Amino acid sequence: MWFIFALITALAWGGADLFYKKGADENDRYSHLRTTIMVGAVMGVYALLYWCVNAVFLDNFITFNFMSIIKYLPVSFFYILSMILGYIGLRYLMLSIASPVQNSSGAIVFFLYLILYPEMPGIWSILGVALSIIGVIMLGVIEKKDTDAEIKASGENIPEKYKYGFVALIFPLLYAILDSVGTFLDGIYLDDEAESIRLKISGTSEWIGDDEAFMAYSVTFAVCALICFIYVKFIKKQPYPLKAEKNRLIAGGLETIGQFFYIFSMADSSILAAPLVATYCIFSVIFSRLFLKEKLKPAQLAVICTVMLGIALMGIGEAL
Repeated sequence: MWFIFALITALAWGGADLFYKKGADENDRYSHLRTTIMVGAVMGVYALLYWCVNAVFLDNFITFNFMSIIKYLPVSFFYILSMILGYIGLRYLMLSIASPVQNSSGAIVFFLYLILYPEMPGIWSILGVALSIIGVIMLGVIEKKDTDAEIKASGENIPEKYKYGFVALIFPLLYAILDSVGTFLDGIYLDDEAESIRLKISGTSEWIGDDEAFMAYSVTFAVCALICFIYVKFIKKQPYPLKAEKNRLIAGGLETIGQFFYIFSMADSSILAAPLVATYCIFSVIFSRLFLKEKLKPAQLAVICTVMLGIALMGIGEAL
């Protein structure tokens, strides 16, 4: 089931990217914090509902307490910090550039896992991962060249440092690094194949269950959202009209759906699920073209087909 769960995650997060960008305001210095607030709020509410539904209707009482948050805090920290930095980058960078750069984390994760796991994946899985990663990188290259040409032709006076310079690109790059560390730790925490590693490090083969990890991450994000809200609303005394948060709210909903399925995909097969999930920027590009009425160029279509082929090969590799 890891393949289906990871694919749902990629679709949900691709849609979330679209609404993150629509909600990003270059002129609002607190835009990234407003996004954090909405995403954390949605995750907190969903975690509460998820716990209640499991306990009342499914007779599945999820073990969750303060120590659950502490145990999972290393993973939550890297994920949440990377996302906040990603929100900052979207204030200045176009989605089609920021998203592929951020998702280069899949390559880092794959090689980190190869260091820990002595058993190499099959040739089809390796080929699928390679095609997906190459496709993500090429998409970023193509989009950057096209955007450069469009800006030059339009004659718009857009500060270079905000569009392509190191000042702007550092945010998605930091996202990729931090997210890869979080994903790597997630595999050690959750993957069934990492029991021996957990045993060597902690003396126990299981640190935290799938449901417990999901609850811990969601509650941690909700606490961060509350802190951000207090800072923006009461310390900085900024207006907070809820009507203006529609896009961020939708993004938070899609982010939460993706996170739910992501936890279970990582638990089944983290070494293959992580690179597949990292290709969600492909869906971001597709959704932006569909809903913003933008057309795909032949080169972009070719790259997207390459990544789709990589996804299919990963599925075939797992089946074999």
